[in-house]
Amino acid sequence: MSEDAAARLKTALDLFEVGQDLMRARLRRENPEWDEQRLADEIRTWLRHRPGALDGDYPGPRSTRQLRGLA
Repeated sequence: MSEDAAARLKTALDLFEVGQDLMRARLRRENPEWDEQRLADEIRTWLRHRPGALDGDYPGPRSTRQLRGLA
């Protein structure tokens, strides 16, 4: 993997973690009575069932593009 690809992957993974942290903070703020286990369960549910999760998070039709090195 090139350094550029590794950097892009690291950025994507960092953004994924930030998204989870933001959702956890929102859920904690909206549901202060929930314990850590309930928060973790709700995050997992959100990741599996949020709108667009099965289609790559974009609300439109699936892309037919072929990405370099991934086809």
